[in-house]
Order: sequence, then C-alpha cells, then structure tokens
Amino acid sequence: QVQLVQSGGGWVQTRGSLRLSCVLSGGNFGDFHMAWFRQTPGKDREFVAYVTKSGSSSNLADTVKGRFTISRDNGKNTVYLQMNSLFPEDTAVYYCAAHQRSILTTYYSTYDYWGQGTQVTVSP
Repeated sequence: QVQLVQSGGGWVQTRGSLRLSCVLSGGNFGDFHMAWFRQTPGKDREFVAYVTKSGSSSNLADTVKGRFTISRDNGKNTVYLQMNSLFPEDTAVYYCAAHQRSILTTYYSTYDYWGQGTQVTVSP
C-alpha cells in the first residue's frame, strides 16, 4: 500500500543544479525515515543521503557533502534532494527509499519501500 512517486531529474550541464522530489502515499509520512540512493550500470546501489522521521537530523555521503541537501516537508509528505554543483560523476538513476525501523542506516537492504527511480544526466 505504501508507494513512493518521484519527480524531477533530467539533463544538466556541469556545475548546474537539479531538485528531486519524492511523495509517499499509503502511510503516515512522519513514521518513515527517508533516504536517497543512486545507481549506475555495473555498480552497487550507492547511498546518497538520509533524513530522520521528524527531519531533525540528516546524513550525506562524502561524495556529495557540501553540494547536495536532503530535506523533508511532513505537511506535503515529500522528501527532497537539492543537487548543486553537479558533475558527470553524479550521473545515475536516483531512487528514494523509506523504512519505519528504529535504526538509522546507509545500507540499501534496510529500506523496505522504493520509488521508481529517475535519471539524472550531467554533461561535461
């Protein structure tokens, strides 16, 4: 019943910006830790960022720290990933994810619900 629907993404030149959104339905949004992962062909799914249920804290991968920001609006049941200063290495399919467990983790297998994924392509 819980579903995550993503929007945003697309094509951008190096140093450009994009904003991804992910809306959760079928559950109480405030009960879920939310995260973003990304994946390129031939590589494991890579952690990008997470934000806690209330939005009180967050964590970002070293590869994106200082450039990306994760946030959530519990009134809109939406988590965002603001991506600034993008580079070709950021090109990937980006997925939002959610879980209700009482733990914080960067490991993808911990997450129970996933969005459909959205392509982000950064040109040199």
